[in-house]
Amino acid sequence: MIKYFTGIDVQINRGCCYYIIDKNKRYVTSGWIKEKIPQTFQKLFIELSDNQTDSIAIGIDAPRMPIKKLRSRNFNKQANSWTENSDAKVGRECEVIIKSFGIANPQWTRTLKDSPKWMKLGFSIYKSLKDFPFVYEVFPSASYKMLEKENLAYEFCLNNFAGGVKDMLDASVAAITVYEFINGRGCEVGGEDGLGTIVLPRKIY
Repeated sequence: MIKYFTGIDVQINRGCCYYIIDKNKRYVTSGWIKEKIPQTFQKLFIELSDNQTDSIAIGIDAPRMPIKKLRSRNFNKQANSWTENSDAKVGRECEVIIKSFGIANPQWTRTLKDSPKWMKLGFSIYKSLKDFPFVYEVFPSASYKMLEKENLAYEFCLNNFAGGVKDMLDASVAAITVYEFINGRGCEVGGEDGLGTIVLPRKIY
């Protein structure tokens, strides 16, 4: 049984922040990690879950992995299908779907060589959490759009917000996104290209 729902906002300059709620959407803890980031997250979640790695769900606001080659398909929203495209582009199919539905504008994933530092840090965090069965990629900007007309509430605590208000807010939204998905109200998009999926708090199709 999942007891904790965590959101992580990945960035370089100020370090990475996290926000954790419990199964009742109550605030548990939050904070910033600035050194040995992947290893510190791994240690934090092992201690929080008392080494019960299946009792915590984690949402990370960063791509799961880089692309290996340029994308050769486009998504047709009306037909709900993919079409081949001779004009190869960067980005993963999960990002394409979100863009096609007008939910948010992705920062397109690139090859490992061309990826910015924050994406590479995200890749390493995912790898460090490989023993946790419930690790998801989330997109807070998409969650804001999907939830903007709902009265979805969860316990909000301003601890550690001064270091980066928007970053910590995104981390909290990442946590509630995973909560909504785990509880059957969201969806998972992409994945046919083998490059990971993005979890959303509501269904789009």
